[in-house]
Amino acid sequence: MIKSFLILLSFSTLLFSSQQILLVVADDFNATNGHLYCFEDTHLICNDIKVNLGKNGLGWGLGEYKFQHSKKEPFKYEGDKKAPAGIFKLTKVFGYAQKQNIKMPYLYTSQNLICVDDAHSPYYNQIIKAHGDEKSFEYMHRKDKQYKLGIVVAHNQNAEAKKGSCIFLHVQKGKNKPTVGCTSMKYKDIKHIIDWLDIKKNPLLIQIPKQYLQEAIKLYPQLQMIQGQKE
Repeated sequence: MIKSFLILLSFSTLLFSSQQILLVVADDFNATNGHLYCFEDTHLICNDIKVNLGKNGLGWGLGEYKFQHSKKEPFKYEGDKKAPAGIFKLTKVFGYAQKQNIKMPYLYTSQNLICVDDAHSPYYNQIIKAHGDEKSFEYMHRKDKQYKLGIVVAHNQNAEAKKGSCIFLHVQKGKNKPTVGCTSMKYKDIKHIIDWLDIKKNPLLIQIPKQYLQEAIKLYPQLQMIQGQKE
């Protein structure tokens, strides 16, 4: 009993140590778009930004916390074209500019930088310089400029095979254009968010169908500010 209490206390301390939260709320698991809200402590920083989700909606991913949910609900797998649902750390920013004046770790996406989505590779779910023998990957410097600016979502950090890889927040392909598993938005919106993010404030992404908003509010009471809009 004491051990369980200490685990819960430690976990709560970890969760509530986050001072910056990006909350994405979708209507349900099949939704291909959602609404994003930004919080810092108890302040609402940005409100109701339209975002695009996966072509096949959402599936439960591997992050910082497991919501109590039905086993019948979808899970995130490699190639399923679902964006991950759950709570995830935001670890770094990437982009085409060699330098950015921001408060997050920054990765310059040169022409030979790739993210490996081959579940059998030792570099699965990692951003690396291309070796030339990777079987399946995506370039981080794209001609369509969807990765002109982006944020790395720490989904499946232990690189469990076929549980999903290369999950980002990035620039949208176009209005109401769903993704193959990431979350996208207008360039001006992601630029505003990146300028605000601070790695010292332990930024998190909470991405959920609206039926789980109440559980998220129990973990982070400041989220109740948007409760009336999404009930």
